[in-house]
Amino acid sequence: MSMLQTTHRLEVETRGRGLYMFTDPVCRWVARSGIRTGLLTLLIQHTSASLVIQENADPDVRGDLQRFFARLVPEGDEIYHHTLEGPDDMPAHVRSTLTQTQLSIPVMDGRPALGTWQGLYVFEHRHAPQRRRVAMHLIGEA
Repeated sequence: MSMLQTTHRLEVETRGRGLYMFTDPVCRWVARSGIRTGLLTLLIQHTSASLVIQENADPDVRGDLQRFFARLVPEGDEIYHHTLEGPDDMPAHVRSTLTQTQLSIPVMDGRPALGTWQGLYVFEHRHAPQRRRVAMHLIGEA
């Protein structure tokens, strides 16, 4: 068998800080690719947002994560020198550094091998709405 690969870019619109699920469009794209077994790589092309795999059932989890990160990396800390883009920008950079900007997910039976309660999320760290780009690469066999 020969290896197949494909790429795609997905846009996720955010409405400010929070977690925005984008599992369904990724799963549809993987299914259309025809690749049954392989590896999916996702990369968010920004430095003030991140990617996370998180629970997709109870919305309290997302709220708790937001409150935890607000406590862990507060705005207005005097240690920040980078303030040109607003008081939420440097904390957003720190939050994205503490999480992930890239995910690698096995593909099995033509689907990302996510667990029952796992979803893919853009974790937006800025207050203002954004259009976030996620580059996707899939390699594997049909």
